[in-house]
Amino acid sequence: MKAEFGELKRNYGEIRLFPESLDDLWHMKHLVRSGDLVFATTFRSMDSVSDKLRPEKSEKKPVRLGIRVQKVEFHHHANRLRISGTIEHGVDEGFHHTLNVESGYEISVIKTWKSTDLDRIDRAVKASSAGVTHVVSIEEGEAQIFRMRQFGPEQVRTITVGSAKREGIDGRGMFFAEVASSLADISGPVVIAGPGFVKDDFMGYLRSHAPDLASRCILSETRRVGHGAVQEVIGQGVLDRITEDVQLAREVRLMEELLRRIGTGGAAAYGVEEVRKAIDFGAVDEVMVCDEMMLDAEVENLLERAEQMRATIVVFSTVFEPGEQLMSLGGIAALLRFPIQ
Repeated sequence: MKAEFGELKRNYGEIRLFPESLDDLWHMKHLVRSGDLVFATTFRSMDSVSDKLRPEKSEKKPVRLGIRVQKVEFHHHANRLRISGTIEHGVDEGFHHTLNVESGYEISVIKTWKSTDLDRIDRAVKASSAGVTHVVSIEEGEAQIFRMRQFGPEQVRTITVGSAKREGIDGRGMFFAEVASSLADISGPVVIAGPGFVKDDFMGYLRSHAPDLASRCILSETRRVGHGAVQEVIGQGVLDRITEDVQLAREVRLMEELLRRIGTGGAAAYGVEEVRKAIDFGAVDEVMVCDEMMLDAEVENLLERAEQMRATIVVFSTVFEPGEQLMSLGGIAALLRFPIQ
């Protein structure tokens, strides 16, 4: 999750929330409550008259609305959060409206924030599986690094070194080394973009000299460099796929670890009863739950208790194989801090 804080006075004020995964939607379900004021850009039917000979038509247009929240529901089949309430700011004041919040949908929440709310936001931001995505536009002798913000790409650094044709292979190696060094502290995904084969050669350099970084990089062929390359990456839908791929990789890793522990009699629990027992013992470290289980009141209670003991909650989508495997194990499981009898 990404969060941008406005000025808070005695914990009252505006925080902009930008969910990036199912886990973030789970957090937002507990952050947005009845009585809160939520602003978002949404679509609302607008009446218009094209001419006097035709009847009025209803057309949906994007509008910015402020909704006084009455109900918050998590819809697991659609992987979205529905926030319903009365319009207080914008067109059709006094009418009812529902916001459908999905990954990548930004909302602003104005309320008096509890300390537990702020703590939850802090944990969600730190635990964001995707991190901050960067795009590296690279050509012979020059690379530009962009950080992807909610408002668009932000240029971080430009690295320029003489071309390999003038300085030989050592010159190109120095160039690649400097670009790699500039990316060393980045924890999120990196898109390496550009025309020709320089990006491929740079990826080969990373695989040899910085394999951990290389494992988080993907290549994107573009016709342009610089800001133009970033726009092409966005247009190709690469950034949208990254979040899905990273979340899926996380689910695969956790499922493999769970099955390994089950197979060796390690510190793991699966099924509602076993997970409840582990929570009673204070043993849970990471709890995995299928999105289809999120509406079960008993499961929701278990998740809240697990969060109180600082366990990490990871929501699996049953669209993918790891989620199907988890459903076959009862829809909920946990990696434990220590084994229990």
